[in-house]
Amino acid sequence: MPRFLDVALLGAALIIPVTIAPTALRAEDYKTRTYHDAKNNEDHQWNNQEEKAYRIYAKEAHRRRNFAKLSDSEQQAYWGWRHEHSDVLLNIDIR
Repeated sequence: MPRFLDVALLGAALIIPVTIAPTALRAEDYKTRTYHDAKNNEDHQWNNQEEKAYRIYAKEAHRRRNFAKLSDSEQQAYWGWRHEHSDVLLNIDIR
């Protein structure tokens, strides 16, 4: 029985960090990612507000891919749309 308990504790100790790490990395990624809008020559920080706005855009434009995986021209199309749709217009809370 003690051997089983040791194996169970070791298994839990190895599994918990693996399940938590991807969530922590994703949250940190939003804080540090910057994208360049070539048409307006400006940089945009990718954060939770931008993620919400992109989800609205993706639904309208029938896009299913993550923003980071879009081609440069598809990303530029999003930034063009984004300049026409403010957080207020999209009802995105700024917190």
